[in-house]
This record gives sequence, C-alpha cells and structure tokens, in this order.
Amino acid sequence: MDVIEIREANHGDLELLRSFEQGVIKAERPFDPTLDVDPISYYDLGAMLQDNDAHIAVAEIQGKVIASGYALIKPAKPYLAHQYYSYLGFMYTLPEYRGKGVNGKILEYLKEWSFSRGLKEIRLTVYDDNQNAIRAYEKVGFKKHIIEMRIE
Repeated sequence: MDVIEIREANHGDLELLRSFEQGVIKAERPFDPTLDVDPISYYDLGAMLQDNDAHIAVAEIQGKVIASGYALIKPAKPYLAHQYYSYLGFMYTLPEYRGKGVNGKILEYLKEWSFSRGLKEIRLTVYDDNQNAIRAYEKVGFKKHIIEMRIE
C-alpha cells in the first residue's frame, strides 16, 4: 500500500469533509432509530476548522484525502479527576481503504495532538451494536467504559 500521510484539515477540504460526514451518518443510521430523516448534519465543520479547541485530521494517499477524524477539547464533569478531556469523533474512511490501518494512524495523530495540549484523558462514543468499530478502537487501546441506555 502507498504511504499514508496524516495532516490537519483546511478550508479547501470542507466540501469533501461534508461528504465524509454524510458517510458517517449513513453508516450509523442502522444503529440509531432516533436519527431524524435526511438531510441531517452532525457537525459544524466550518466552525471546527477555525476553533483552537478542535483539530480535524485527514489521511491522504498520493494527495487524495481518504479518511478523517477530529479531536475536540471538552470540559469534564465537575466530579471527575480531570478538568478537560479530548473527545474524538468524525472517524470516516473511504470504503476501499478500510481494514488497512488508516483509522489507527488518524487516532494516533489525534492522540498526540491531545497530549500536546496537556490532556491526559481521551474519549469517544460508539454504538454498542457497531462491533466492527468497537474492535477497531480496542485494537488501538480504547476500553469500554460506560453504556448509555434509553427508552421510548
């Protein structure tokens, strides 16, 4: 496989990032009956690109953007041992590049960015039924922590 480069996203990536967002929504829709009908959007990507407490990363192969992810600094609940943490999300890889370690490289990049900002806690959420994603996150060191439950 070609060399995978990870870099910070920029405004020139915005339209492609929006299409990746729709890919995330499409992938998650089967796991979440509470999602509204399309079109929906999860993120304000334009604002995130300008936010010092957010960092969007993309993976490239030979100049082609093939994956994304973000880290967002969030305040922790007052009863936790840390004041802030890094929340990871927007993990998307084009289907033809899945299973090749691309997501792991983005996670490592975002982990390093988070540590460089002085954060020691990194979290993400994943649907309990999304076993492929859970395995991918466990592969890079994440552990299950809490399950959110709901009732209609």
